[in-house]
Amino acid sequence: MSRGDRRWLAFLGAGLVTVSVILYAVHFALFRDAHHIFLYLVGDIAFLPLEVLIVGLVIERLISLREKRSLEHKLNMVIGAFFSELGTPLLAELLPAMCGAAEIRERLHLKASWKKDDFFRAFQFARALDCRVDLSLIDLDTLKSHLLRQRHFILRLLENPNLMEHERFTDLLWSVLHVEEELEARASLVDLRPADEAHLELDVRRAYNQLLAEWLLYVSHLKEDYPYLFSLVLRMHPFQETQSPTVNG
Repeated sequence: MSRGDRRWLAFLGAGLVTVSVILYAVHFALFRDAHHIFLYLVGDIAFLPLEVLIVGLVIERLISLREKRSLEHKLNMVIGAFFSELGTPLLAELLPAMCGAAEIRERLHLKASWKKDDFFRAFQFARALDCRVDLSLIDLDTLKSHLLRQRHFILRLLENPNLMEHERFTDLLWSVLHVEEELEARASLVDLRPADEAHLELDVRRAYNQLLAEWLLYVSHLKEDYPYLFSLVLRMHPFQETQSPTVNG
């Protein structure tokens, strides 16, 4: 707090105390009842701890809870934009490079009947996924071009001040951005040296694990709060044999 702010607060406090003293003096001058003044003065002071409890703890906590829910809603909107624009296509694009692709499809094949326990088990699987990555199974130049086109979009998401409250999603954005930077830094992505290829595979696996985990949390949120959006995810997610927006049955 600056010296000017402290001086202003001191003047404000002194002014409020002065006004209170003047009003009590006027009250005494009019009614000549010091007993009545001190009776209510002590009563008001005695109520102050309860007032602090009610206002400072109960009401403040309710306001904080409401602000937290509002922030979560805004964050989920940002996360939804990310998966619509980049996240879900990237999950599909990188899936062939995962040597455990068959198990990933089996564990993450969403169903309308999934409950919280199903999402939790899938989330645990995604976070612990340690399958080998084979970059020869995907077109690295196409992946590079795709990520380069989305670079500005990722940077704009990172500029969102609300993401400071969501460290896990911010880490995901940095991981994806790092993969893009690694691919862009290489003049050629053909005939990579074994050590260099292993390094890229590690970066891709890190990003993919985080993508899977955040996608599951986001889809779980949709199922609970936005079933019509969850319905579209069920028909279009990349962990099924065919994707189609058409509703059958």
